[in-house]
Amino acid sequence: MAETFSLPVIDLSSSDRMSTAKSIRRACVDHGFFYLVNHGVGEELFKRLFEESKKLFLLPLEQKMKLARNENRGYTPFYAEKLDTSLNSRGDLKETFYIGPIEGTMTLTNLNQWPSEEALPFWRLTMESYYREVLTVGKSLISLIALALNLEENFFEKIGALDAPMSFVRLLHYPGELAFSNEETYGASAHSDYGMITLLATELLLIQIME
Repeated sequence: MAETFSLPVIDLSSSDRMSTAKSIRRACVDHGFFYLVNHGVGEELFKRLFEESKKLFLLPLEQKMKLARNENRGYTPFYAEKLDTSLNSRGDLKETFYIGPIEGTMTLTNLNQWPSEEALPFWRLTMESYYREVLTVGKSLISLIALALNLEENFFEKIGALDAPMSFVRLLHYPGELAFSNEETYGASAHSDYGMITLLATELLLIQIME
């Protein structure tokens, strides 16, 4: 029987912050990943997020390319990114959409690209709501990470790391089935994420948690 791999679960609502910080430290040292629960982002918002994301990726390519990525905001088509440049391949088999800092989050510029309200009337509202909610989660988590590193809880805030956070939401769409090819083909080839933390939400995981 194949061995089942499980990840630690971190409860962000726990009142025992030191215990939570120690759990985060242990999870990062032993696994590098952990599940985050009771984070405050509502089930309904997650549902709208995935619905609106699907609507965008279902648009005709010509329409999506009008929002082609610029200044790390906007749409990238299949094979446009190649995270592992050593591979003999056209690129990664995924399409993405980048949303950077939004108005009202202490950023100096707003370079985001948005689909037309005529095509997707609730898209921008949903993405901005999700961005703000997850930014709050990230700030809370970063304070726990500071404790996990044996620093003051507000260490990153004191040094200005949160003054103008350059946080990004990346919507990802993988086709699911790979066509036969002699190339090495990956949805996301080997890479290291940039920034302080990555919060990953998947529709499949969300369905499993709800069940």
